[in-house]
Amino acid sequence: MKTRSGIAAALSVFAICAVVGVAVYAAATGAHGDARTAASTAGPATQFTPQSTFAGLTPSTGNPELESLNLVHPSPGTIVAAAGPFDDRFVLEDLTFDGGAVWGAVRVTSDVSDVLDLEVLAGFYDADGVLVGNGRFVHHLSEDTTHIEPPIERQEFTIAVPGDVSGRAVAVSIGVPVLVNE
Repeated sequence: MKTRSGIAAALSVFAICAVVGVAVYAAATGAHGDARTAASTAGPATQFTPQSTFAGLTPSTGNPELESLNLVHPSPGTIVAAAGPFDDRFVLEDLTFDGGAVWGAVRVTSDVSDVLDLEVLAGFYDADGVLVGNGRFVHHLSEDTTHIEPPIERQEFTIAVPGDVSGRAVAVSIGVPVLVNE
């Protein structure tokens, strides 16, 4: 009998604690419709935007660049690859330069998926191999895209020579500072 009465007493204490806990919670959260609840639901809701900081890291500003554009010095009439962070994930195809624009394609080789974001950066060089300007191609996959067809792994691009270096640009380097795929 002592076991049953001990269990009953423990259950009674547990039930009392549960009731007290619910009452304390209700009072703290305004679950009884008191003035705190009414005040908290009046007016527009405040948006909460989580923010985080990482010690020692500075947020980026501007467009992504490639330091390697300054390191290559292509010969007139050539198109060279500028090293970038994603070089092991793509190949450049069908590159052509006519003095007014460079065009070609980036084919992703790392996996089979759509290209979500891509930036191709072209450096334009004079006859001495000195960087005189650059241009950029930017691709963002539309959110309206459905995945009925096979993924698009090849993205064609065209980048015009900037007007201020037109006629001086005789060589090109191509690099990819941004590549995001599924």
